[in-house]
Amino acid sequence: MNRLDGKVALISGAARGIGAQTAARMCEAGAKVIIGDVLEEAGRETARRISAGGGACSFVPLYSMTKGGVTLFTKSAALEFARKGYRIRVNSIHPGVIETDMGAQTFAARATMTGSNDVQGARDSARSMHPIGRLGRADDIAKGIVFLASDDSGFMTGAGLVVDGGLTAQ
Repeated sequence: MNRLDGKVALISGAARGIGAQTAARMCEAGAKVIIGDVLEEAGRETARRISAGGGACSFVPLYSMTKGGVTLFTKSAALEFARKGYRIRVNSIHPGVIETDMGAQTFAARATMTGSNDVQGARDSARSMHPIGRLGRADDIAKGIVFLASDDSGFMTGAGLVVDGGLTAQ
């Protein structure tokens, strides 16, 4: 696995799902991780669980940016840090539909909006839209984030890594 010794990561939206899995993976790889979320109790519990497993993880209440602003924020922060010689790389990840608590809420909302109340039908519909033939798992995204944080992506900054099972390739 890519080693992240000596690196510090700030992960927003990390109380559960993709963010929590990413925090755990990054700690396993040697990073010190700060997780942030509006879900304070869940965020503190995630940090406690990761720390109890030997990871260096803490929680701060840090999730206020909208998803739509992520791409432009990534690019502008990457350029600013690079121009100032800070040796800080900034990249973002763009997931498809992922099997998480939030994903389950999305399927329930879609089923309600269509009037069918068929949550499994909404899940099957989302899965069929992904050319890879399945929905994503939190670990699919976490592995991409660990790659972006590692020296293996050392020449990447200002980039958006799409991990969406081919959804946007169509």
